Amino acid sequence: MRRYHRLEVDTQHTNYDVPTLFVANHGFGGIFDLNVFATGAALDGLGLDRPVTILTHQLAWTLGVGRFIEVLGARPASQHSAEEAFARGHHVLVYPGGDLDAAKSWNDRNRIVFGGRSGFARLAMANDVPIVPIVTAGAGESLLVLSNGERLARATRIDKLLRLKTAPISISVPWGLNIGAVGLVPYLPLPTKLCTRVLAPMAPTDDENADAYALRVQHTMQEALSDMAKGRRPLLG
Repeated sequence: MRRYHRLEVDTQHTNYDVPTLFVANHGFGGIFDLNVFATGAALDGLGLDRPVTILTHQLAWTLGVGRFIEVLGARPASQHSAEEAFARGHHVLVYPGGDLDAAKSWNDRNRIVFGGRSGFARLAMANDVPIVPIVTAGAGESLLVLSNGERLARATRIDKLLRLKTAPISISVPWGLNIGAVGLVPYLPLPTKLCTRVLAPMAPTDDENADAYALRVQHTMQEALSDMAKGRRPLLG
């Protein structure tokens, strides 16, 4: 991350002495998303004194790789996994956009896509923990995604079989033109420059419900991503 992708990390807050819900955006892909590694590097740099539980799509266990990433703190994404982690005093990291955010087309690479999901905000409110957004820019330039393939996912019923709403059509190294698999399997990313920003903690206002809180978090992350992407040049950053 720091050499090949010249990762830069900007931190606006350094005190995380209570369990925290870290909310991050996807770049492209799932386990092999560059944003996952960039977020991990950012968390390493914060000097956290609590373990971090990473909520991960159930597909990782369906494909048989879940047990390999459990040693890194990964757990199947669920309310139970998160509440169990908070009960142990852990921090929790979640990517609310899931595959909708992880399979964005080239034109949408600088958008935060949560698809109206607000469960993360409800989780934070129920467990009385702050939300700390982590935003990464640049990973969407590591390959060319022609389409997120939502229609294809519905047509092939993988939205029902694998709980995937997308089947991205992409061009990458070494797979060339590919449908669906890239992002689930490793690819050689182009040396795009990555920038990660850890934002200040957020809490709900007195009159804010979970939907409004989630939307405010998304808007805050989008403002940061738009600022980070301003003036970017593909690959050069």
